Amino acid sequence: MAGKPRFFSPKKKPQKPLPAKAGAQVEKFSHDMRGIARVGGKTVFIDNALPGESVAFKYSARRSRYDEGAAVEILQPSADRCQPRCPHVDLCGGCAVQHLQPAVQVAEKQKILLDQLARFGDLQVPEILPPLVAEPFGYRRKGRIGIREMKKGEVKKGKGARELVFGFRRKRSNDLTDIGECHVLHPAIADHIPALKRLVAESVGRAHFSQLEVAVGDDAAAVVLRHLKPLADADRERWLSFAEATGIHLYLQPGDANTAHRIWPAVGEERLHYELPEFDLALAFHPLDFIQVNSAINRQMVSRAVELLDPQPGERVLDLFCGLGNFTLPLARRAGEVVGVEGEGALTQRGIDNAARNGLDNVQFHAADLTRDILSHSWAGGGFDRILLDPPRSGALEVVRQSARFGAKKIVYVSCNPATLARDAGELAALGYRPVGAGVMDMFPHTSHVEAMAVFERT
Repeated sequence: MAGKPRFFSPKKKPQKPLPAKAGAQVEKFSHDMRGIARVGGKTVFIDNALPGESVAFKYSARRSRYDEGAAVEILQPSADRCQPRCPHVDLCGGCAVQHLQPAVQVAEKQKILLDQLARFGDLQVPEILPPLVAEPFGYRRKGRIGIREMKKGEVKKGKGARELVFGFRRKRSNDLTDIGECHVLHPAIADHIPALKRLVAESVGRAHFSQLEVAVGDDAAAVVLRHLKPLADADRERWLSFAEATGIHLYLQPGDANTAHRIWPAVGEERLHYELPEFDLALAFHPLDFIQVNSAINRQMVSRAVELLDPQPGERVLDLFCGLGNFTLPLARRAGEVVGVEGEGALTQRGIDNAARNGLDNVQFHAADLTRDILSHSWAGGGFDRILLDPPRSGALEVVRQSARFGAKKIVYVSCNPATLARDAGELAALGYRPVGAGVMDMFPHTSHVEAMAVFERT
């Protein structure tokens, strides 16, 4: 009746459950390399589905604008599909694109990069740089393996029930996936996963273990055990025996500490090392330090960055978000002076130590908050001929907006997020820097992570 007030329940009525399976024709990839299909006029993002395939899938989530699901049967496979190596690939979020041929993964990432540059930066790149690629398995030299002991009420009876979960996070979840093997971890760690898992299970204090941080250098591998309560003597001896037998460096990280200390070997510097042979450099790092996870790609990446930036003797170069000197020190082999700036003080000190270790006296390292004004710092005076940016996923918008004041003739931007690269590239273009080339680096094979590099010249 007209004028009668209408009342609505504050809670939505439950929607009719969808069938467990439905047929779908996959049209294209999403930005995170899930298949996109239209079912009943609604977009569905489907794990383990490739463009051109017909799949049966199971819904995993329903939202107002789109649904999500996972393919349970490939009715008509793509020629680009391959058999994953890992038995955990359907659940584990560590490398969820193993079902796609590695070369096609790289090509799709290149498409994502160019699409993001056009969409968010309104930019067309004159030259597409050849992708940087390497061995797609056994590449990961850094990782974090979660540990969780299930409570009695959480352990489900029946096949596959587990009291201890040891592994990586599930796809789009904070839960852990129990693993028995990993094909992307470096063999120096991957070969010992069964032994490490047994070691955790046999430890009396396992309920208070939260994670294993693993790191691999060119000289050794290390594991860092994070324990929320003091380690029992029996557990300490058990873990020491493992370290001595395998040669893997062992660190302990108490739950209230931000750092870790090494208990084996008992003597020597608490560092691992990696080399950049083209620049005659050896860099030291602590197992908890940030380093690029893919050694082979990192070497190629550093070489390309230096080549594109092309520093000349006598020129002054600025390396922002410099970390422990991964780009700073190679640039110092070519330039007159290099200034590296990093937000984390511990990494800044690591850069200073690495410069001294390699006999470089034409490089400075400074700690600064790069999300704020940087022009007032003493190191910012005098301008720079060339700039390298290697920001986190959030990008470098604040720095980019100040970059024109330095007067650099060339900027190289190394990115782990094409969306923020595109946004910042648009800002650089507005400041008078034109993009001259861009390309992807397959730092994380079998994942949807897109690492890229772009070079800009002042007009």
